[in-house]
Amino acid sequence: MMDPNHFLMIMLSRFELYQIFSTPDYGKRFSSEITHKDVVQQNNTLIEEMLYLIIMLVGERFSPGVGQVNATDEIKREIIHQLSIKPMAHSELVKSLPEDENKETGMESVIEAVAHFKKPGLTGRGMYELKPECAKEFNLYFYHFSRAEQSKAEEAQRKMKRQNREDTALPPPVLPPFCPLFASLVNILQSDVMLCIMGTILQWAVEHNGYAWSESMLQRVLHLIGMALQEEKQHLENVTEEHVVTFTFTQKISKPGEAPKNSPSILAMLETLQNAPYLEVHKDMIRWILKTFNAVKKMRESSPTSPVTETEGTIMEESSRDKDKAERKRKAEIARLRREKIMAQMSEMQRHFIDENKELFQQTLELDASTSAVLDNSPVVSDMTLTALGPTQTQVPEQRQFVTCILCQEEQEVKVESRAMVLAAFVQRSTVLSKNRSKFIQDPEKYDPLFMHPDLSCGTHTSSCGHIMHAHCWQRYFDSVQAKEQRRQQRLRLHTSYDVENGEFLCPLCECLSNTVIPLLLPPRNIFNNRLNFSDQPNLTQWIRTISQQIKALQFLRKEESTPNNGSTKNSENMDELQLPEGFRPDFHPKNPYSESIKEMLTTFGTATYKVGLKVHPNEEDPRVPIMCWGSCAYTIQSIERILSDEDKPLFGPLPCRLDDCLRSLTRFAAAHWTVASLSVVQGHFCKLFASLVPNDSHEELPCILDIDMFHLLVGLVLAFPALQCQDFSGISLGTGDLHIFHLVTMAHIIQILLTSCTEENGMDQENPTCEEESAVLALYKTLHQYTGSALKEMPSGWHLWRSVRAGVTPFLKCSALFFHYLNGVPSPPDIQVPGTSHFEHLCNYLSLPNNLICLFQENSEIMNSLIESWCHNSEVKRYLEGERDAIRYPRESNKLINLPEDYSSLINQASNFSCPKSGGDKSRAPTLCLVCGSLLCSQSYCCQTELEGEDVGACTAHTYSCGSGVGIFLRVRECQVLFLAGKTKGCFYSPPYLDDYGETDQGLRRGNPLHLCKERFKKIQKLWHQHSVTEEIGHAQEANQTLVGIDWQHL
Repeated sequence: MMDPNHFLMIMLSRFELYQIFSTPDYGKRFSSEITHKDVVQQNNTLIEEMLYLIIMLVGERFSPGVGQVNATDEIKREIIHQLSIKPMAHSELVKSLPEDENKETGMESVIEAVAHFKKPGLTGRGMYELKPECAKEFNLYFYHFSRAEQSKAEEAQRKMKRQNREDTALPPPVLPPFCPLFASLVNILQSDVMLCIMGTILQWAVEHNGYAWSESMLQRVLHLIGMALQEEKQHLENVTEEHVVTFTFTQKISKPGEAPKNSPSILAMLETLQNAPYLEVHKDMIRWILKTFNAVKKMRESSPTSPVTETEGTIMEESSRDKDKAERKRKAEIARLRREKIMAQMSEMQRHFIDENKELFQQTLELDASTSAVLDNSPVVSDMTLTALGPTQTQVPEQRQFVTCILCQEEQEVKVESRAMVLAAFVQRSTVLSKNRSKFIQDPEKYDPLFMHPDLSCGTHTSSCGHIMHAHCWQRYFDSVQAKEQRRQQRLRLHTSYDVENGEFLCPLCECLSNTVIPLLLPPRNIFNNRLNFSDQPNLTQWIRTISQQIKALQFLRKEESTPNNGSTKNSENMDELQLPEGFRPDFHPKNPYSESIKEMLTTFGTATYKVGLKVHPNEEDPRVPIMCWGSCAYTIQSIERILSDEDKPLFGPLPCRLDDCLRSLTRFAAAHWTVASLSVVQGHFCKLFASLVPNDSHEELPCILDIDMFHLLVGLVLAFPALQCQDFSGISLGTGDLHIFHLVTMAHIIQILLTSCTEENGMDQENPTCEEESAVLALYKTLHQYTGSALKEMPSGWHLWRSVRAGVTPFLKCSALFFHYLNGVPSPPDIQVPGTSHFEHLCNYLSLPNNLICLFQENSEIMNSLIESWCHNSEVKRYLEGERDAIRYPRESNKLINLPEDYSSLINQASNFSCPKSGGDKSRAPTLCLVCGSLLCSQSYCCQTELEGEDVGACTAHTYSCGSGVGIFLRVRECQVLFLAGKTKGCFYSPPYLDDYGETDQGLRRGNPLHLCKERFKKIQKLWHQHSVTEEIGHAQEANQTLVGIDWQHL
């Protein structure tokens, strides 16, 4: 074999570095000449590359035949070094490993030995993480690392060591021995030329100001020294009696240089560099080298033939570690004393400042005291029973609300007369709660949305990101967005993630898709309800009679106004004929308390809700605008209640801030909107809504009790009532009206439940009613049986009936509790905030209801019997009881996405049998499954394109309008890809709920691993759908990835 010195001389010659290492002060001369900077840089790079080559020659021995290893060791090493960079998914790891002649990596056989598999969460992929015990096999100069990978791996390993509170040194690993043929390669490390190179570079580092050198160069030298020490340690450990260790690196680096240079030894220079402040990064490595040197020296001294015991090496390490600890402790103590000194100085300066500015400080203290007093008085939640509505409603002192505009950063108090503050909001049509997706509005211009059907076929949902702006700041921002859109050249106008022409914009702070703004308001009931409340409030019977008289008077006056007067005498006769109820002044028009800015925003949001909800052109004068506002408020509350129930969360638990702010603002807006609408229009709506429960002669052909969603009816009646009550000066309070409306609607809902209740008792019949509720509900059912002419089914047990009523009415009570909580601002009782228990009694107390709801009928039997009779005599009720039509049963079940098979191959088989419905039995190229209704569609093909609103659209886009009011969730079966669509121009691809055994998705089915359903991921998609967040998700995806914007989603 060639002499190592000879080999290294040839290498120096090839790299043209002989001159540098043979001439004294060569580096110093070049560093002083500024003109040769490029030459210095070039030389440094050559030295680094040469040292790297030496590391490779001596260290890369993981090939069978070179080192004493097998193929398994080789693949293990590859995996360890790939996972040292970062945890990797299975597919990523397979791609990074070299393949054998059979295109296999052999990873599966060894991966368990070196890595843990971490299962994926709701997002991301399953990851392999390196086992901590394998970290010691990490080699910073691994042959297959690129520069970038080496840098990442170094950073990751140092970070891990810091977290484990270990030294951040990255020493070379213990390497397997060479095969006999290559055994002499290690002598390169202890050759004279190698020692000269090491010594020269360390000398440059010691006298760092005078020489041109690099840290990378020094790091490689330290690595080579570490490799040599590890090699000598192995030789000493494995030596036998008849052999003498010829590898004497420790002795050679201890000797100083010979005359005439008399340079210090490598060991001495390392000890000098250990304390160099400019080499902070390498200190741990130098410390490790010195410890290892002492351990090897101890081994050599103990016996040249027998290996030293481990304990001696450990003692050396422990003693040096104790020194380090003592040094750190000393430095920490110095730092602590310095901090204390600085804090004392600051305290003295503060005291001195206070003494000099006593008056100013006293004023600040007084101001703080007054502020804290105001804050202490604000939350008035005492131990008394909290009541959300009615004359006994808990009075909550009005709290001042200060908010900051995200655009101009100005803080402002929310007041009735101040400039409007608004929340960015998104209004969308929704079928998430729908029980009948086949129902369509034929002519939106003539459609009357006053009564919502219990099937909730299509509602209007409002959401918000919760960010607040001044109305004028928002208007300026929106105008600039519009102007920017118009300035863009027509040919460059691709679809953006928002449609400016439809009033859409991105929230300036969080870039959440929005299409309108909700004004922030104080509780409107406190503003309207400022009359004197007399103590003797009417009961339900008296109140219904009074309201009926007022409605009659209003209708008479409206008729008078609409018919032309033939003569003043006739008109005056008619007026005499009309006897106005006591205290009722139909000519009185209340003054609007809101500022012009707030009134404008009330109109803006009302018009936006009307436009989106009915898909018509905006018209703020349309009488349906208030109805759509009330409907959006009711539908949004219903959808929140449904989500909370499905997730078993308490009704008044900690809601996200954006949701809480949205519900509060939306409810207060809906309660205040009548002030900007025509008074006579809102009164007309109230009369019609009221007539559906208390029939009168004027309104014919109103829907029967089975065809009205009672919560929508409640919201409409409560929010329209102030338009009638503002003209009533008899002393009946607004709270009394709210309470009686709520009681009346609750009783109507109970009748709904009893009429539609299923009488299958599953063998749990009880002959005698055991409690008051069961007796009362049986008596009520008997009355119903009588009024329906015995068409009602046979009388079930009282236990079954009461259970049906309680279960059926609970969602309505929960929605009502949310509604009155946000309307009147009464805090929720602590009992309802606890999860996991039934809150029926607490809900009843909060809503001024008796725990036995049937008591409402008993207390008001005089009027309720006649009302129940009128409801039961409706022809539609009779048709239902005779089995000629269906009706919604209560409680309504939550809608869910379709059930997907566990094994993805089942879906592929189903799709392979699917033929295009329009091309005579040809197989569909892109079968797509609607996850909402389960329909299979022929997507992305011209054969199934249809015309929608004058534009050709694909099967999926057309289906979203019939199934989801413009929003759809699909699974592209042949690509294993979830597709979100919203409208014609918005869409994105989403991670599918099917994963392979390694926790990875396989979009495009390229890898071909078996896929299984991940229920958590599917629940996440379902949650997005329930929360009406699909459009928001699409917006964020398109903003993050502009290539999605260019796709023609309408053709899918």
